[in-house]
Amino acid sequence: MVKRHWISLLIAMLFATLAVTGIMGFFLPFNLRTVSVHSLVGFLFIAAIGLHVKNNFRQLRNYFSKPGVLVLLLFVAGLIAFILWQPQPVRSILGLSRNLGPELDRFELTDSRMIYQYTPDPRYKMQLEVMGGPAFDPNDPPSLAIWLENRSGYHIKSLHQHGDTETALPYWHYKRSEFLKHKERHESMTEAERQAELDAMTSATENDSFDPADYIIPDDPEREAPFRVMIEINTLNDGNDFGPDQPSLVFEVEVDNRDPRTFQVLEIVGYPKMELEDGEPEWSLHYADETITTAHDLLDSALLRIEREPSVKGP
Repeated sequence: MVKRHWISLLIAMLFATLAVTGIMGFFLPFNLRTVSVHSLVGFLFIAAIGLHVKNNFRQLRNYFSKPGVLVLLLFVAGLIAFILWQPQPVRSILGLSRNLGPELDRFELTDSRMIYQYTPDPRYKMQLEVMGGPAFDPNDPPSLAIWLENRSGYHIKSLHQHGDTETALPYWHYKRSEFLKHKERHESMTEAERQAELDAMTSATENDSFDPADYIIPDDPEREAPFRVMIEINTLNDGNDFGPDQPSLVFEVEVDNRDPRTFQVLEIVGYPKMELEDGEPEWSLHYADETITTAHDLLDSALLRIEREPSVKGP
């Protein structure tokens, strides 16, 4: 039998480790090493508790036979259920945490705005805040798509879609469809075929990668290239004197990590319109003229914020 005092010391040390890593996990950004230590030490703690129960089974059995144990068990079970339910007091406490978890992105809809957060790397955090205008209804929010493009207008990555995306957001849907089609074709080609196609291009794109990290946080500084953050927003059945339904509106901002800025405002670039090119549908953007009325009131402003660590000149 393992000496009781050694088990007690082990439990105390493991408990201290769990306490420290638990506090770190709450107040610091998500870190896989912290989670690994907390989880694996937790298993050792369970094993040590098992030895403690074995060495002190008779005393513990007496404890559980005393009055009030059932009340205590119900209290603990109720506390766990209360936390899992996550009412407002619990959410307020959790809101103090800087641990956003391992998710790359988060989307939040409030009474007056939509907030999207994208963290492709702990060193690089993007937040897009879309403030609603007079026509913004949080109970029936507009459809919204957020995506990245390179300077040549090629879709890099869809970040978030909300609402009726295919019907209400035709420009994003077209861009993403073309991207997936080109990606599938690219992946089916041999390396020689890919290089031959690249060499034959009259105007090469700045970056031919399908990995958004190669634009946002490239490992090779030579691959550093500006990219665009795009949004398309629309609500259906918002007709006016010019038609039964106004088109969606597209906004963009260019991000150049070689000239880093923390705050940038997205500007409107137009509304999408389909045209046939050699019998194939193709969407292009047109100037938002007088035929666009209340659609302008869906969005008051769109602000992009990028937090970069000082050590990151450009991701």
